[in-house]
Amino acid sequence: MAFESLTDKLQNVFRSLRGKGRLTEADVKTALKEVKMALLEADVNFKVVKQFIKAVQERAVGQDVMNGLNPGQMVIKIVNDELVRLMGSETTEIALKPSNEVTVIMMAGLQGAGKTTTTAKIAGKLKAKGRKPLLAACDIYRPAAITQLQLNGEKQGVEVFSMGDKQKPVNIAKAAIEHAKANNFNVVILDTAGRLHIDEEMMQELIIIKETVQVDQTILVVDAMTGQDAVNVSEMFNTKVGIDGVILTKLDGDTRGGAALSIKAISGKPILFIGMGEKLSDLEQFYPDRMASRILGMGDVMSLIEKAQESIDQDKAREMEQKLKKAQFGFDDYLESMNQMKKMGGIGSVLGMFPGMNGKLQDIEGAIDEKDLARKEAIIYSMTPQERANPDLLNPSRKARIARGCGLDLAEVNRFVKQFDQTRKMMKQMPGLMGGKGKRRGGFKLPF
Repeated sequence: MAFESLTDKLQNVFRSLRGKGRLTEADVKTALKEVKMALLEADVNFKVVKQFIKAVQERAVGQDVMNGLNPGQMVIKIVNDELVRLMGSETTEIALKPSNEVTVIMMAGLQGAGKTTTTAKIAGKLKAKGRKPLLAACDIYRPAAITQLQLNGEKQGVEVFSMGDKQKPVNIAKAAIEHAKANNFNVVILDTAGRLHIDEEMMQELIIIKETVQVDQTILVVDAMTGQDAVNVSEMFNTKVGIDGVILTKLDGDTRGGAALSIKAISGKPILFIGMGEKLSDLEQFYPDRMASRILGMGDVMSLIEKAQESIDQDKAREMEQKLKKAQFGFDDYLESMNQMKKMGGIGSVLGMFPGMNGKLQDIEGAIDEKDLARKEAIIYSMTPQERANPDLLNPSRKARIARGCGLDLAEVNRFVKQFDQTRKMMKQMPGLMGGKGKRRGGFKLPF
């Protein structure tokens, strides 16, 4: 996950500060030297690091901090405040015209950054907000670019306007806007061509589109895994074409995250969204304060709640809660709960949003064997519908048949069924364990 190494290093620095009753100026300077190294290793632009450290030091050596009751925590708060300021302080949304007018959004970026997929993700976000978006296939150069956009548009339930690969992109953009006006679409998203590197031809094509049609928002898609190159690309596009905001993709990958901390300071343009996976739902609004919390290992509970609200079927959740209370939880419910977790990005993604979990994620993810989860699914799919609904039906002969059906040892099937049965029994005891009204209290506590 992005920032994991940076988070670990910063937490080590802050741990040393918390242990001191009083801070000297030398303590702050030593700590900030470590913070500086951590930021540089995370591929944050060196000019940005220099300004950041200067701003933190000026605030951290003030009398209020040095003489405060808990100066270590004050320094952490200052670092948090400066991180938020560095990334833009306020959340910036895509500026849209009133719904009875057409907003034209031009997507730009280099090849491989995930621009076409991100274009479809944006369309899905806008559709969910009640807009009627139209995707325009203006990338006539990359093989299968139009097909990719059409497939993603279909998945999102969004229409794609295409004129094939023989027309000029500017003509496709003009025709798409006319089509939108005639058919009550109120957002047109132009998926323009990317190149492997910045060249004059690509820039000129974008400039011609902007000169010919009224583009309301130009959004640049950059790959977070390219580090400082992402910052340089943002600066170059802004200088030559002009951009209104940036979307950072692949922030879920093995990236040091420096681009997120540098783009706003260098280009002056806000980060609008961050891509956290390949699925069309894996696009998050960028909140500078929440990102600062993640970087400092404080978690991001608000994003977790929002992700749960978007991903989880509330009716199914209530139904499952009732089944848990009555110990009627079956194997189909187990599968449903696993699917809900996958929709939220998986166990690692969810745990990463809890305060203090960043440093422990590797151990936890190591303990969670994805192949083991797949084997459990195979066991369940080898059961009859009646067996899934009523686990008590599973006698030795049925378990043997299930083992043959999924190609696993009988011992593994027995072990999973036993674990499942123990979980059901524990759930049945939960009201009492939690000290519910009318139930026994105390005596026995949950192991967490």
